Amino acid sequence: MGIVFIFGLTVGVYKIFPYEIFDSSADLVKKETSIENNQFIMQSDLNTLVKINQESDIEKKRNDLIEFFWNVGSLQRVQYAGQLPEVESDIYDSRYNNFQNLKRIDKLTVEMEYGINSVSYLLLPEESNQKLILYHHGHDGDFLLGSDTIQFFLERDFTVLAMTMPLVGMNNQPIIEIDGFGEMHLISHNQLSLLEQNTFNPMKLFIHPIQVNLNFLDKEYDFKRYSIIGLSGGGWTAVVYSAIDDRITDSFSIAGSIPFYLRVDERDIGDYEQTNVDLYKIANYLELYVLSGYGNDRKHIQIFNKNDPCCFSGYGYETYEYFIDNKLAQLGKGSFQIFLDDTHNQHKISNTALEHIAKNIG
Repeated sequence: MGIVFIFGLTVGVYKIFPYEIFDSSADLVKKETSIENNQFIMQSDLNTLVKINQESDIEKKRNDLIEFFWNVGSLQRVQYAGQLPEVESDIYDSRYNNFQNLKRIDKLTVEMEYGINSVSYLLLPEESNQKLILYHHGHDGDFLLGSDTIQFFLERDFTVLAMTMPLVGMNNQPIIEIDGFGEMHLISHNQLSLLEQNTFNPMKLFIHPIQVNLNFLDKEYDFKRYSIIGLSGGGWTAVVYSAIDDRITDSFSIAGSIPFYLRVDERDIGDYEQTNVDLYKIANYLELYVLSGYGNDRKHIQIFNKNDPCCFSGYGYETYEYFIDNKLAQLGKGSFQIFLDDTHNQHKISNTALEHIAKNIG
């Protein structure tokens, strides 16, 4: 079915205006659309953007992504490279004293290039369903800020691995020295581009800790299912990592990303990792969504807050929702859906969203 979507921007919220049905193909017909400041944008034909038509295309893009992040030719080489996190078992953190169904907390620390680390908590329940939720909090601080999400799944007998993005939360902000630049205090993701070298891609810092932690969990536990839930920058991480590693069965991105053609508001542009040209030349956002949902018994679900004051609000997702779903149906494995949360006006994972996630974990 070909559809023209015309969308306008009003106070940061996308609005879909009446559209027309043209034919039985999955193409979106190109259309110039006027927005508030009288600029024009072109609605892209999504078939020209998504160059995935068979399983071999999936495999090639995944291999190219692995090469991009790790400079190796296969995920197996990363998995068996030998690095495991430093583990402190049964730590005490008074901030978690009131959590229900929490047996113990293990602290996992992954050390990376330039002395940058990633600190995670593995929260093990008293009663376990043998399923793991990887909760990735994003940019704005300690994953304890996602305590409602962590507690929600602990109460339902899930083990939770809580993480956040580089340089935030309990992760360090080292002072490093770079040839030609001198000493620099790393406090922002936008500084990471200065670390780029022929043998090191700083984009690795965003996903390598997940790989190392999952390798540890594979070795030490026997979980039946891995699911990832991410908010904001954590939602971006959920998309990118699940696109690469099909050990992640269910991926849920909340207010995490939209394709570039929908980013007509400055607040939606994103920082270093959201706009890294070399990454999106390999797999643009639409292709990452396909990769995240593709596979036996796999699903990728995006959740948008209709009135999100931060980013990615409104209805712009309607321009690609059915296209991605149809693409996965054509490929014959996996699924994709979008859930619009209109129950609040905040940048968060609401109880409504949590219930929807819980219903969709296999």
